Order: sequence, then structure tokens, then C-alpha cells
Amino acid sequence: MPRQDSLDTEFEFVLPRGSIDRDNRRHREGVMRLATAKDEIIVQQNKKVRENPAYSFLVMLSRTIVKLGSLDYVSPALLENLVLLDISYLREYYNQINQQGDIHIPAQCPQCNAQFSVELELAGES
Repeated sequence: MPRQDSLDTEFEFVLPRGSIDRDNRRHREGVMRLATAKDEIIVQQNKKVRENPAYSFLVMLSRTIVKLGSLDYVSPALLENLVLLDISYLREYYNQINQQGDIHIPAQCPQCNAQFSVELELAGES
């Protein structure tokens, strides 16, 4: 759900499980902002990403999650320790907020060759 002061560029979420810090505090509620082209460039320049491209998603999340519980900074190392359920949730949530709005893809009727567009439904939408 968008925060009112964010101009719809920041979105609140709640992780299914959350992260436990050294003081045994659980961090589940967070805020994620929309990704930018600059984020993508910085992610691609990251040394760990160049060594292991699969790491790029954790780096991107660490750039776009602006708050998690009482934490104002989320590092890739912190995200490495989340359970897969939370990582899957974050992946889906990231995709939803960064592909918001009507997403139409071109299509063509196989019978009459008429061209039209089809709205792509995002997972979790009805």
C-alpha cells in the first residue's frame, strides 16, 4: 500500500517471516521504492554480481528496500539470511510494484490475423 507522502514511489510490505537481529528483534514491516535505471547500472557494476550474476537480485533489493522494521539500511548480506519464503515474497512484490499499471502485450489472432493487445495480469491480482 503506498505511503501518502511518497507520490506512489514507495510501497509498504510485511514479510511472512522477517529477519531477526542480534538483539532478537524481528523485522517484518518494510518499505520498498521503485527501482531506477541508476539502480540497474550500480547493480551491474557490483563486484559480487560480476562474479555471480544470481546475486544481482539481492543487490537490487538492498538498494530498493529503504526500511525494514527499525533498520534504515538493508544490505545484501542481511538479505542472504532471509528464509526462502521471504525472498520469494520480496521477488514477487518487487515485480508487482515495478510493473504496476496496465501492462499490455501485442497479440495476433491465429485465425484472422487481426492484431490487438492483451492485458497481462500480474500474480496476485484478480
